Amino acid sequence: MIHALLVDDDRDLARLLSEYMGSHEVTLTHVEDGMTALATLGSKTFDVVLLDVMLPGINGFEVCRRIRASAAADIPVVMLTARGDDADRIVGLEIGADDYVPKPFNPRELLARVRAVLRRVRPLALSSIGSSMAHAAPERLRVGPLEIDVGARTVHKHGVEVSLTSFEFRILVALARHLGRTVTREELANEVREPAQAKDKPAAYDPSVDRSLDVHVSRLRQKLEDDPKEPRLIKTVRGVGYVLASVAPEVPSNGST
Repeated sequence: MIHALLVDDDRDLARLLSEYMGSHEVTLTHVEDGMTALATLGSKTFDVVLLDVMLPGINGFEVCRRIRASAAADIPVVMLTARGDDADRIVGLEIGADDYVPKPFNPRELLARVRAVLRRVRPLALSSIGSSMAHAAPERLRVGPLEIDVGARTVHKHGVEVSLTSFEFRILVALARHLGRTVTREELANEVREPAQAKDKPAAYDPSVDRSLDVHVSRLRQKLEDDPKEPRLIKTVRGVGYVLASVAPEVPSNGST
C-alpha cells in the first residue's frame, strides 16, 4: 500500500483522487494548505507528496522548499498545477520536485507518474503492487571517495553521509552507472525522468529537465567536491554533457608535509 499526502484546496479533485487512488492501493490523506501539510509531514510518514502550486497562504513552491530543508527532505514530491508553462516546470524541478503534472490531468496518468517516481527513488514502496524491482539485489557504487547505496538512497564521502535531494541523487546515480563515460544532456535528462505511461518505451526527451541540469550539477559539486570551482569528480564536457571521473580515494591529511 502506498501512502500519499495530497496538498490541494480543490475538494472535488481530492474526492475524485481519493476514490480512484483508493481502488489502486494508494491511501490518500488530504490537506488544503501548505502549513497544514508541513505539520502533517512532521507527525506522520508518507511515501509521496502530491503538491498543488496555487495554495492559500504559502504557495506550493515554498512548501517544496521547506520540505527539502526539513527532516522529510527525501520524500518524493509531485507538483500539480494549472500553471503548465516551462518556466514553472523548471522552477519546480530546480527546488527539488521529482515530477510536475499540469492540470487538468487524468487520474490514471497521475497514478502512473506516482509509481514511476517511487520506482526511481523507493522501489520497496511498490512491493505490494507487484513491482519487480522490489526484490532486486542491493546496488552499491564506489567512485573515488564516494560510496553510493542505490537501494538505501544514501551517499557517503570518506564515510560521512552527504544529504542530497532525490533529483540530485538520481543525477549522481545516472553518472555513476556510466563511470568515466560522457553522458549527454539528453541521455541524462531521460535517465532521471521516466515516461508518464509506465510501458516498455524509452523516456521522452524533456527540454525543461535538460535546462535545469546545470543547477542540480552545481549543487552536487557544492556537496561532493573538495573544491567546487575545480571539480575532480563531476566534469563538464562543454556542449555535450557531463562525466563522472574515476578518481582514487583521497586520504585525509594528517597535517604532515
